[in-house]
Amino acid sequence: MIRFLAILAAPVLNLSFIRRIRRNHALEHATIHVLSRKVKNLSIAGRSTNTGFYLYGDISTPEVEAAVHEALHRMKNGERGLAIHPNCGTGLVTAGVMTSLATMIGTTGMKRTVLDRLSRLPTIILLSTLSLILAQPLGLALQQYFTTLGEPGDTEIVNISRHEFPIPIAGQRLTVHFVRTTST
Repeated sequence: MIRFLAILAAPVLNLSFIRRIRRNHALEHATIHVLSRKVKNLSIAGRSTNTGFYLYGDISTPEVEAAVHEALHRMKNGERGLAIHPNCGTGLVTAGVMTSLATMIGTTGMKRTVLDRLSRLPTIILLSTLSLILAQPLGLALQQYFTTLGEPGDTEIVNISRHEFPIPIAGQRLTVHFVRTTST
């Protein structure tokens, strides 16, 4: 069904602006996969745009550069599965939406008394748990067909820049890399 919806949405998904974001999102995931295999206890997050992607985490620029180039090379050589990552925000949003809907369904028609609310708690917990179980494969499918594009096309790496920002309360610094790309 997700694939069918993606076919219907193809005119929008294939707009050049959207396609660039999806390709950068895929390269972001592939880069994180490569880094995860090379860096112990990696703690990193990413965010993609139409001009590239950001990586947030304490990692050296040479490691990022090597991982980005390896990831793009591997994707261009057919490793499309690198575009899908189990910790993607798409999966988190899917889980949030599904558990919210489950809670809404579980509370439909409920009276406002404390006892009625407590009597619905097992139903809400069951529905929320089922929605979380279903959200994982659904989130992966949404990544595959909507939010990433595992075929990198003519994507090229333009440059990689590093910035550090102070984290006021923590007294630490946040390292951010921006990987600028170009493609059509």
